[in-house]
Amino acid sequence: MHPKKKRKPEREVSAGGIVFRRQPDQSARFLLIRDPYEHWGFPKGHLEHEETPTAAATRETEEETGLTDLILHGPIRIIDWHFRFRGRYIHKFCHFFLYESPAADVVPQAEEGITDYKWLTLEEALETLSYDNARGVLKRAGEMARTLVAVGAGRPPRRTPAPSADPPPPVVLALPEDAGVSADPDPR
Repeated sequence: MHPKKKRKPEREVSAGGIVFRRQPDQSARFLLIRDPYEHWGFPKGHLEHEETPTAAATRETEEETGLTDLILHGPIRIIDWHFRFRGRYIHKFCHFFLYESPAADVVPQAEEGITDYKWLTLEEALETLSYDNARGVLKRAGEMARTLVAVGAGRPPRRTPAPSADPPPPVVLALPEDAGVSADPDPR
C-alpha cells in the first residue's frame, strides 16, 4: 500500500473592506453583510486580472454594499486560512482595508447573494461576526476607527461657504521706512 501523497494547496487571493461610520456621539458603527451562506461578514472578493488588493477591496466593497462615497483609510491586515471546496484544497489570503462611509443607506448586492446588512457597535459586530478568523481584523479596524474619530482625522473636507456678494477688504501691510525694502521692483 502506498502512502497517500499530500496535495499542495492552491493559492487564492481576495480583498475586502471593513466599513465604519462616525456617530454624533463620537463613536463608530461597523457594517456587516449577510453572505450567500447566511453568515455575517465583510464585503470581499477575488482580485480580477492584474488588479491590486486595494483596487479589488474598493470594487468589491462598493459592489456588495452600493456605497460609493467610501473614504479609504488604509490597510488593516492580511489573514489566511485553508479549506476544501469542490474537491480542491485551497490556501486563501485576504487583504482587508478600512473604509469610512458618510452614508448609511446600504443596497445589498442581491445578485451575489448578499441578503441583509447591519450597522453595529464594535462589541455587537464582534458578537455577530460568523467567521472567527475575522475577529482580529475587526478588533484592529476598531482601534484604527477609534483613533480617527477621536482626533477628527480622515473626514472629508468641509464645504467652503459660497462667497458673499461683498468681497472682504484688502489687507494693507505697512513696513517701517528704515526696513530697507523698496516698493519699486527694479531699483537702480
